[in-house]
Amino acid sequence: MNYSSIKKQTYITIITFIFLLINVVESHAQSSAYTLDKQEQKRTIDSICTQLKANYIFPDVAKEMSQLISDNYKQKVYKSITDPNKFAARLTKDLRSVSNDLHLRVNYAPQQIAERRNATSEEERAKLEKRQIARMKRDNFGFQEVKILNGNIGYLDLRGFFPTEHGGETAVAAMNFLSNTEAIIIDLRQNGGGSPQMIQLISSYLFDAEPVHLNNFYWRPRDENTQTWTLPHVQGKRNPDADVYVLTSKRTFSAAEEFSYNLKNLERGTLVGEITGGGAHPGGTINVTDKYMVWMPQGRAISPVTKTNWEGTGVKPHIEVSAMEAKLKAQAIALEKLKTKDSTRVNFYNWCLKEVETKQNPVKLDALSLKKYVGSYGSREITIEDKQLIYQEKGQNKHKLIPMGDNWFMLEGVDYLRVEFLKSDNDFVTLKRHFQNGHSDKSSKT
Repeated sequence: MNYSSIKKQTYITIITFIFLLINVVESHAQSSAYTLDKQEQKRTIDSICTQLKANYIFPDVAKEMSQLISDNYKQKVYKSITDPNKFAARLTKDLRSVSNDLHLRVNYAPQQIAERRNATSEEERAKLEKRQIARMKRDNFGFQEVKILNGNIGYLDLRGFFPTEHGGETAVAAMNFLSNTEAIIIDLRQNGGGSPQMIQLISSYLFDAEPVHLNNFYWRPRDENTQTWTLPHVQGKRNPDADVYVLTSKRTFSAAEEFSYNLKNLERGTLVGEITGGGAHPGGTINVTDKYMVWMPQGRAISPVTKTNWEGTGVKPHIEVSAMEAKLKAQAIALEKLKTKDSTRVNFYNWCLKEVETKQNPVKLDALSLKKYVGSYGSREITIEDKQLIYQEKGQNKHKLIPMGDNWFMLEGVDYLRVEFLKSDNDFVTLKRHFQNGHSDKSSKT
């Protein structure tokens, strides 16, 4: 299990990726004060060609890409481009026209390059790293939301796989929080990738202690093969028996695709959503001049199961639905499966399913219909505020009523209680409260 050899490369990759995201606006602002000339164009193209030939994962493709942009320069294709960001965008487009590699990207980033080059002393490097870590902390190392959904289903909204050197503690806390759930939904719909280390750590909580082979990598610059496996030891508690669901979208990319691909082929998770972006070539950024850098794919993933990867094709989910529908669809599937596992809790899971189905197919009532429910039912008051039915116990907080049908409603923010309105002579005269535990009571309209 040779994992340490990719550790440094991974760290540089994710740190640089974060900086690229942060500095997009800054680089565009700088470009308005800088006019590109043909000497800078040639210097940039020559350097890119050198780096492609030395580092790009496929040497033949590197040669072809280099030939294209060199010929374009000679034929004065780029002559009219004076905006440095537009030049970067055009080079990216031309390189991808040959490689179809969505990881490959040219960026105009003079400030970022200068910041990295100027960090020559130990003290300056420490300051730079501190600023980088602060930026990652503001994103909570990718962990956007962790919670328990009704039905004891864990939910993790993960926006990036940050380096475990800094995000590991947050990952451990999140996975331990989910350790007692019976199913886990991992939302990668807005996850653009990151560190294989974080994939390894999070995956380890979904398997037993016996290491599982996750992925292989080939790195062209070093002519080296590496592997990643789940960890034999983790902090806290694993959850190897929970059903796992991974939400995907067209924006799910790179490391987020690897995580999805791994779990799919290891038969550890059910993927729900859209086919992913299709980027399987890891790498890092290379400064090609003092103004331009290239995100250069230098390796390729090779699954131990499929012997290939998802480059250019994306990861196909088990259940294809729109990204917007994926979360509720996964909840419904999870609850249906949990019903089959425990016959003593069928009513509970049906209760939870009804909530999900209501959200999947919202019921709308017109203003005239809403008035029929208004009134006092013992100590319970039903009113209308901003075209919304409101339920309030005497002296208690107000709750919006969400229609589940003509006469059934959920209370917003209250999982354990629902109300039913009963008719007599075509008028609603009784409010019946239904509790999750099966208990119910009635209040007559006064």
